[in-house]
Amino acid sequence: MEKEVEGGGGGGSAIVPGLVFFGTPDFAVPSLRKLIESGADIRLVITQPDRASGRGRKIHQSPVKVLALQKGLPVYQPERVRGEEVIETIRSRGAQCAVVVAFGQILPQALLDIFPRGALNVHGSILPGLRGAAPVQRAIMAGEKKTGISIMLLDPGLDSGPVLSQAETAIGPEDTFGAVYSNLARQGAELLWSTLEGWGAGRISPLAQDDRLATYAPAIKKEELRINWHSPAKQIINQIRAFDPGPGAWFSLGGKRVKCFHAAPISWAAAGGGAGEVIGMADCGLIVAGGCGGSLCLGELQMEGMRRMSASEFTRGRPIPQGSLLE
Repeated sequence: MEKEVEGGGGGGSAIVPGLVFFGTPDFAVPSLRKLIESGADIRLVITQPDRASGRGRKIHQSPVKVLALQKGLPVYQPERVRGEEVIETIRSRGAQCAVVVAFGQILPQALLDIFPRGALNVHGSILPGLRGAAPVQRAIMAGEKKTGISIMLLDPGLDSGPVLSQAETAIGPEDTFGAVYSNLARQGAELLWSTLEGWGAGRISPLAQDDRLATYAPAIKKEELRINWHSPAKQIINQIRAFDPGPGAWFSLGGKRVKCFHAAPISWAAAGGGAGEVIGMADCGLIVAGGCGGSLCLGELQMEGMRRMSASEFTRGRPIPQGSLLE
């Protein structure tokens, strides 16, 4: 479902000329690519500085920077988007509008003020629900059956600006974070372009959010990744889905972390063990008792320092006997 807030007519350009694009991770890449392919006048791409990551601590460029350089766009990477020098550098591009997609920093009001047509943000929820840094993970963890994209105008608050357009999408019972994230990235790119056209042509008016209905999706904490086997089986499954493919929900086995993937509910004849007890193996994987008398199947496992593999392959190399208690 898509909806626009229709405004008071008017003609004008089909798109606001002169954009500055703010974005960093792969979620932002479809939006930047859509703008490029649609002929948007992108004056500058701003992304986070190159960072060291991975085992070798190699310096990596952001996915947005990689695409921008491939397409010959100018790239700017300030450590922080505040301070007079940074703001003046951006102002010098003469852009009318900013587009912000998972940039990774809060834009100060002094920066927002330089764009006459505002700063449009692509947010991965149906606002005012799930404002904050982790809307996709929080939606899956809560067992939500739908989420979506909101295109809003940024203001000084936390995802509290007026909404220009929205589009809903379903979350299937087996959908992982990776699947929903990729779907929303593509959907966001399409909705962003159509919204920019409508906004530039004067067909869309901002609609204020109802703060009384706001819910929040704070950043994920490390302790939320560890599985509590006393939680209901469905809750554990949602937790595993929310962190697949990364960073991975985990339990401890022999003092080492084991990440879990492809979890599913299962009715098991031998159920009745204590929370975290291994009940046995099935075609779907390793069967473990959760809280409240439920059980679940772990289809894939990954011990730290090893590759991700099916539960049957994992247990051939490292048996987990029936009756074992996972920590």
